Amino acid sequence: MSEFTKTLCPYCGVGCGLEVSPPAQLGKATNRDSQGNPTWRVRGNKAHPSSQGMVCVKGATIAESLDKNRLHYPMVRDSLDREFRRVSWDEAFDLIAKRIQTVRFTQGPEALCMYGSGQFQTEDYYIAQKLMKGCLGTNNFDANSRLCMSSAVAGYIQSFGADGPPCCYDDLELTDCAFLIGTNTAECHPIVFNRLAKYHKKNRKVKMIVVDPRRTPTAEAADLHLAIRPGTDIDLLNGIAHLLMRWNSIDTMFMEDCTSNFPAYAEVIRHYPPEVVARQCGISIEDLETAARYWGKSERVLSLWSMGVNQSSEGTAKVRTIINLHLMTGQIGKPGAGPFSLTGQPNAMGGREAGGLAHLLPGYRVVKNPQHRAEVEEFWGLKPGQISPNPGLTAWDMITGLENDAVGLLWIAATNPAVSMPDLERTKKALLRSPFTIYQDAYYPTETSAYAHVLLPAAQWGEKTGVMTNSERMVTLCSAFRQPPREAKADWEIFAEVGRRLGFKKEFAFANSAEVYAEFVKLTKNRPCDMTGISHAQLQTQGPTQWPHPEESRGSRGAGEAGGEASANRGKRLYTNLRFHTPDGRARFGAYYSKGLAEPPDPNYPFVLTNGRLYGHWHTQTRTGQIEKICKMHPEPFIEIHPRDAARLGIADSMYIEVRSRRGKAKFPAKVTKAIAPGTVFVPMHWGSLWADNAEANALTHPESCPDSLQPELKACAVQLIPISLEVPIKDYQLQSSQYSNPI
Repeated sequence: MSEFTKTLCPYCGVGCGLEVSPPAQLGKATNRDSQGNPTWRVRGNKAHPSSQGMVCVKGATIAESLDKNRLHYPMVRDSLDREFRRVSWDEAFDLIAKRIQTVRFTQGPEALCMYGSGQFQTEDYYIAQKLMKGCLGTNNFDANSRLCMSSAVAGYIQSFGADGPPCCYDDLELTDCAFLIGTNTAECHPIVFNRLAKYHKKNRKVKMIVVDPRRTPTAEAADLHLAIRPGTDIDLLNGIAHLLMRWNSIDTMFMEDCTSNFPAYAEVIRHYPPEVVARQCGISIEDLETAARYWGKSERVLSLWSMGVNQSSEGTAKVRTIINLHLMTGQIGKPGAGPFSLTGQPNAMGGREAGGLAHLLPGYRVVKNPQHRAEVEEFWGLKPGQISPNPGLTAWDMITGLENDAVGLLWIAATNPAVSMPDLERTKKALLRSPFTIYQDAYYPTETSAYAHVLLPAAQWGEKTGVMTNSERMVTLCSAFRQPPREAKADWEIFAEVGRRLGFKKEFAFANSAEVYAEFVKLTKNRPCDMTGISHAQLQTQGPTQWPHPEESRGSRGAGEAGGEASANRGKRLYTNLRFHTPDGRARFGAYYSKGLAEPPDPNYPFVLTNGRLYGHWHTQTRTGQIEKICKMHPEPFIEIHPRDAARLGIADSMYIEVRSRRGKAKFPAKVTKAIAPGTVFVPMHWGSLWADNAEANALTHPESCPDSLQPELKACAVQLIPISLEVPIKDYQLQSSQYSNPI
C-alpha cells in the first residue's frame, strides 16, 4: 500500500507535482537529514501533467525545512522595543478584532491594510478578499504578486480583455521558435526549462532566442543570445517588428479579422530601423536581423518572460509589445505558439483568480467596474455600495501610507517585505512607524518579525489542504499530509475567525477548505477563468485540471479544443477561436515608444545594477536558508562584474565591493566574469539581514513603478562601485542559519 500523499511544490509558479511519505515506513530505514532528524520523503509525481515526475533541488529538499525555526504560538507585545509574550488564540483574536474595530471607527476602513502572498492557497486568498473588500469595505489587500506579476496581468487585460496566460507547457515541446526575454528560466523555473531544453536539443530546426544582459545558464543553451542593455527591451521588440514589417513577414488576414489599433503601432515601429535599435541595445545589426528572421520564418513562436520584463517602470508596455509581435504574425491560439508569462510564486495565478490584488475582485473582476462590484456584493449578501469603487493601496502605497499616518493597522501574511520591498531602508523606517502590525507566518524569526506587534503561527505547505494554480492554469489539490505543529492554523481559518469575531458569522461559516473553494468557484461562473466544474472532490479523483473548466464540462477533463464558440476556450489553450474578451472580440495592439530606465546611469552612478534568483534559493531564504545542501550550493552572496569594468576599477576576483545607490549601500565579494555585459552588474536578491551583513539587494533599488501595473522597477537602478578591503570575515551561513533555535 502506498503511503504517498499527492501535493504540489510550494516554491515557484511551475507547479511541480510531488508525492510525500512519512519518515518511517514498513520495511524501510527511517529517512533522516544530515543532523539525524527524521524527515518526510519527497519525490516527483510522475502522473502530474505539468512536471511529469521531474523535481529540482528546492522541491527535492523541501521537507527538510518543515520543522526548523517554526512559529508555534500566538505572541504579542505592546511596542517594538518590548519582548514578545505568548498568548492564547482567544486573546490574540480578541486583540485583533478590537483593534480593527477601533481603526475602522476612528480612521475609517481605508486605514486597514493587508499584504498577502502567492504562498497562499486559493482558499486563503478568497477568505481574505471576502473579509477585507466585502465585510470591511476596503480594497486595501495587495500581495507580493504586485512585485512579481502585476505587469503581466495588466498587459493581458489591455491586449486581450482579460488576464490569463493563453499557453500551456505542452507548447514547450511543439514550438518552432522559443523567444525568452527577461527570464533566467533554467534557474528560476528549472522544470519548464528542462522540458524546453530537451525538446530543443532533439530538434535542430527549433530555434531558441534568449534576451538578457547576463549570459545565464538559460542563455548558454540558446541559438542566439542578445545581451541588450538594461531598459532597451521595447527598442529591441519594436526593432524586430520593424524588420518583420519591412520583409512582409506578417499575417495580414489575422490582423484585419482579429485585431485593432494596428495603424498606431505601425507608426511607432517605423521609428525603429535596425541601425538605431542595434545602437540603442548594444547589439549587432546582424544579431537583430537573425532574431527577426527566426521569428518571421517560424510557424509556431512561443515567447516566455518573467521578472526581467515585469519588474520595470515600462512593465505593462513591455508585455504588450511582446504580445504585439504575436498579433502581428498570428502567433496565438494554436499549439506551440503564444505569449506565455512564467509566474513567480506557486499560487500567484490562484491569487489573480480570487481577486488578490488591490484593484481586483474574485473571478477576474475589477473594482472599478460597477457591474463587477454589484455581482460580488449580491453573491456575498452585502448591501449595494459596500465594496469600494476605488482601487486599494498597493504594497508600496502601504509603505507611504505608514509614512503619512494614513495606515492604522497593517496585517502581513506569508511574505517578508523587510527584505523584498524596494528602497529597503525607507521601507524599514516606515514599518517602524506602524501603529499596529500583525505578522502571520510559519517561521520565526524573519526580518519582518522585528516590526510586528502580533505574531500569528500559520500552518504551511503540507499542513493544510487547499488548491493552487500554476503558470499554465493547471489547478492542483494540495493535500495535507501532517498536522500543523503546536497551535499553528491555516491562513484562511485565521481570517475567518477574525471575521466571525467582527460579527460576520454567517459570512464565514465554513467547516473546511473544500467548502471555501466550493463557494469561490461559483464566483467564476461565466467568467474567463470559469472553474465551476472544479472541486476538491473532482481534483481528488480526476487529478490536476486546467481552466477554463465550467460545470457542464465536469468529468470531461482535457476536452475542449473542438470547434464551436461554447467550447473554443476550454482545455489547454485560450483563444483557439481567435475571439478575445474585448467588447469587439478583437485583440488590441499597444503602441509604445521606449522610455528606458526610470533611473539611468550617470557619471556619479555609472553602473546599472540588476538582480535575480539563484537555482537553489527561494526569495528571502525563509525555507531554503534552513537546508544544508542548498546553503553549501550557494554559501554567500556576490556581485558579477565584467572583466573590463573590474580592470578599470582595480577589482580582482573575490575582492569586496561596496555598492552605493542614491538610497543605500551594500557589500559583496566580486565575481569577475564575461557572463555579464559591461556597464551592468548583478547581485542575487535572497540575502536579508538574518543571512548576511549588508548584502540586501533592495537596499539599493528604487520604488519607481509602471503607471499601469504599479509594479516597481526592481530589476534596475544606477549604482557606483567602490573596492574595499574586508575587515570582518564573511559569516558561515550554515552555522548562522542553525543558530535560530528559538522555541517560539
